[in-house]
Amino acid sequence: MEIALLILRRIVQPLIRPGSTSKDVTYICPFTGAVRGTMTVTNYRLYFKSMERDPPFVLDASLGVINRVEKIGGASSRGENSYGLEIVCKDVRNLRFAHKPEGRTRRSIFENLMRYAFPVSNNLPLFAFEYREVFPENGWKVYDPILEYRRQGIPNESWRITKINERYELCDTYPAILVVPVNIPDEELKRVASFRSRGRIPVLSWIHPESQATITRCSQPMVGVSGKRSKEDEKYLQSIMDSNAQSHKIFIFDARPSVNAVANKAKGGGYESEDAYQNAELVFLDIHNIHVMRESLRKLKEIVYPNIEETHWLSNLESTHWLEHIKLILAGALRIADKVESGKTSVVVHCSDGWDRTAQLTSLSMLILDGYYRTIRGFEVLVEKEWLSFGHRFQLRVGHGDKNHADADRSPVFLQFIDCVWQMTRQFPTAFEFNDCFLMIILDHLYSCLFGTFLCGSEQQRVKEGLPKKTVSLWSYINSQLEDFTNPLYVCYANHVLYPVASMRHLELWVGYYIRWNPRMKPQEPVHSRYKELLAKRAELQKKVEELQREITNRSTSSSDRAGSPAQCVTPVQTVV
Repeated sequence: MEIALLILRRIVQPLIRPGSTSKDVTYICPFTGAVRGTMTVTNYRLYFKSMERDPPFVLDASLGVINRVEKIGGASSRGENSYGLEIVCKDVRNLRFAHKPEGRTRRSIFENLMRYAFPVSNNLPLFAFEYREVFPENGWKVYDPILEYRRQGIPNESWRITKINERYELCDTYPAILVVPVNIPDEELKRVASFRSRGRIPVLSWIHPESQATITRCSQPMVGVSGKRSKEDEKYLQSIMDSNAQSHKIFIFDARPSVNAVANKAKGGGYESEDAYQNAELVFLDIHNIHVMRESLRKLKEIVYPNIEETHWLSNLESTHWLEHIKLILAGALRIADKVESGKTSVVVHCSDGWDRTAQLTSLSMLILDGYYRTIRGFEVLVEKEWLSFGHRFQLRVGHGDKNHADADRSPVFLQFIDCVWQMTRQFPTAFEFNDCFLMIILDHLYSCLFGTFLCGSEQQRVKEGLPKKTVSLWSYINSQLEDFTNPLYVCYANHVLYPVASMRHLELWVGYYIRWNPRMKPQEPVHSRYKELLAKRAELQKKVEELQREITNRSTSSSDRAGSPAQCVTPVQTVV
C-alpha cells in the first residue's frame, strides 16, 4: 500500500497550487512530544516536515479529511505551545500545531485551511474537479447496470428492466434503470411510488440463480397514524412473491427498531401491516438510526485517540456500542441471506428512506450470497450499484467540503459497511480477492475529495454535475495498482455462500484502521506481504524445475535418436517439486 500511496502523491503533486507556509511551527505529537518543523497548506493537502530529526518526521493529510479547525489561545497567551491551531479529522485524528504569536503566520494558515478544506462553504470547486490524471482504465465504466442485471439473468419471465426513471421523474434518488415485476406496468409504478417514502418503490437488487428468490429494496410505506393502504402497493409485493415459485411467502425486513418504526407513523410513515399484505411476515432488525451511530463513533474516537487506557480498554470499548452496532448490521444481513438461500424465500428490505441501513443490509447480504461481489471488480460494482446508484447521501453523511461540522445529517453509515466487510474477511481469509489495504484506500478517499466517486448524493446529481466527464473515478486508480490490493490467499469459489458468525465473541475492533495513527499500536507486517514473497519464490523455483524438465526431455529425445551409440546414453534425472 505504501508504494500505491507514493505513486498517488507523485501524480497529484503537479496539480497542487502553492499555499501558505510557516517555517517555525511545532506539531504537538501526542505520542512523541513536540516536533519543530515547517507547515504548508496547499489547495489539496496539509504537509508538515520536521527540521531536527533524521530521518525527518512527516505528516501528510488531504484537506478533505478535515472536519473542523479551531484556534487555540490569543495573541497574549503565555506558556509554551499555548497559541496555535487544532485540526479535528474525520479519520479519528486530532492534529495540534503551535505557532509563535509574534510570527503572525497562524492567520494565513488558518485562512487557507478554512478556504481549501471547505470549498463548498466558500463557493469553490472540490479538488476532484481539478484532478485530471489519466489512467489505463476508466473507472466510471466499471458498472453497467444492463450488464450486471444480465449477469443475474435479468430480464426473465418474471422481471423486466424499465426506463421509466431515465429522467429521474419517478424518483430523483433512484437510478435511471430499474428492475420491476413483469406484470406491473409503468403507469402502476407511479401509483406505488406515491405510497412509498420519497417515491422509492420496491425494486430488485439481486436474484438467486436457482430458486429465483429475490432481494428487493425500497423505503417505508406512507401508512401514517390512520393506517392508510394502497391496493397497488399490496399487489406489487404480491407480484414479487409470485415471481418465486418455490415459496408462497415473503419476508419484509424493516431495519429499524420497532419503536422507531411506530414513531414514524406520526410523520406519515410506518411499516407494512401483515393484515394488508397477505402471506407477508414483518421482521424488525433493531438497527439504530444515523444519530445513534454518529454518537457511537464519537465515543470510539475518544477511546482510541490519542491515548488508549489499557486498564479499562475492554469496558471503554463496550461503552461505545460500536461493535454491538456492527453485530446487529451483520446479523441482519445474515438473516436476509439465509431466508433467500436456505428458505428459498423472497425478501423486501427497507428502513425509513431506504438509503442508509437498507444499503448496508442489501449489499452485505449480496456479498454473503454471491462470490462475484467478493472479487475486486465485483466489489466495485456492488458499491456503485447498491450505494451510489441507489442514492446513499454521501455528500450529507460525509460533509464533503462543508464547514458545518455539527450537521445532524452526518453519520458513519458507509464506514460501518466497510467495517462489516472487514469482519467478514477476518472470518473468511481466503474468500475475498481484496485485502485490508483495498478497504482502507476506499475509506481514505471517501473523505479526500480527490476522486469524484463518492461526491454528491444521487445518480441524478452526479449526472447533472458531469462527474464522469469532469472527475476521475477511484476505481481508475485502484485498477491500475491491483497488485497492491490483491489478497494472495484468495481462492475463487464462485457459488460458495458465506455464513459469518454475527456474535460479539467473533467480532473485533479494526485496529489496523482505527488505531493506525498510534505508533505504539501499529500491527505487525501483514502476513499477506510475506505470503506474496513466498509465492513469488515458489513461482521462480517452479520455473526452474520446468526448465530442467524440458532439458531432460530434450536430452532423452536426443538419446533415443542415437540409441545405437552406447556413449550417448544418459542417466535419467529425477526431480522432486
